[in-house]
Order: sequence, then structure tokens, then C-alpha cells
Amino acid sequence: MSVFAAAMDRIFTQADMAAPALWISATTSEERRVRIIRRAPDRITDFGAGRFVSDTTVVDVRVADLPAPRPGDLIVIGAERFGIQGEPLRDRERLIWTLDLRPEGA
Repeated sequence: MSVFAAAMDRIFTQADMAAPALWISATTSEERRVRIIRRAPDRITDFGAGRFVSDTTVVDVRVADLPAPRPGDLIVIGAERFGIQGEPLRDRERLIWTLDLRPEGA
């Protein structure tokens, strides 16, 4: 295990850095408990001469915890349900998935 992988493991086990969540497969209904780091960056979209700012929900999850997330899978954080939209992206070291989420059932 690399020093960076060990550091990521420590970050994801810290209660003030990562939170528990539940992943549910859209195709098999398999469930798995994972730890996530939740982010909510604003995203700016240009449309003609206008610019729109929209809220987003993005989470990071360890590849070791979730080997193959897919668009349409669900992530449940507390009482909130989110669908994965777009293709999940891995970091350069292939240790962390970044998942772009959309609210489900709103």
C-alpha cells in the first residue's frame, strides 16, 4: 500500500471528514455500506449571453469500497436519496471515485 493510499484510508475513516452512506445498484438491487466525502460546489453554465449558477452534489468514495458504480445507481445519505448521473470518474491514483449526484424522488 502506498503512503497516499494509507492517507486516503485514514481520511475516509475520520468521522469529521467522511460520512456513512448506502449504495444501491440500479441493476441488481445489491446494497453496500460506504463512506463518502460530500461536496456541494456551485457550477456555472453559460447559455447564450447568460450565465447560470446551480447547486450540485458531488461525493467521493474509495474504489476499495465501491469497485464499479454506474449511472442510475442510488446513494442514500441519511434520509436523502440521490442517483448517480454521468460516468463516475477516478482520480489519477485510481483510489477515489468522484460521483455526480442528482436528487431522487423530489
